[in-house]
Amino acid sequence: MSRLAADGISIRRALPPEKHKVLDWVRGHFSEAWASETDVAFARQPVSCFIAIQHKRLLGFACHDATCRNFFGPTGVDPNARGKGIGAALLLACLEAMRQQGFGYAIIGGVGPAEFYAKSVGAVAIEGSQPGIYRGLL
Repeated sequence: MSRLAADGISIRRALPPEKHKVLDWVRGHFSEAWASETDVAFARQPVSCFIAIQHKRLLGFACHDATCRNFFGPTGVDPNARGKGIGAALLLACLEAMRQQGFGYAIIGGVGPAEFYAKSVGAVAIEGSQPGIYRGLL
């Protein structure tokens, strides 16, 4: 985290007045489906979306408890900001918030870069879990 702070990057829980900006950013950088899940994260109390900001510019986001309780995701970092540890910092912020809610572990729904999660937090695949809750998604 100190490396990010030295670069002027902060990780924090998103605030309700920022919802429209975050949803627009997620929709523009990733997908409408991820914007929908992020919208749900803003409905949680407290908000279950964390953001990475540098000089009032959004660089990344991560949500938990959006599609299902105890699920991490969606999450994404601006392609131009990758490789700085932002994704790992967002992941850890969400996992810590989930731990404080009483969860002993978390499920990463719809894993993309499995190697990233294995390296960052020792995540392991749950055999037979694909497509899981996303089966039949429109």
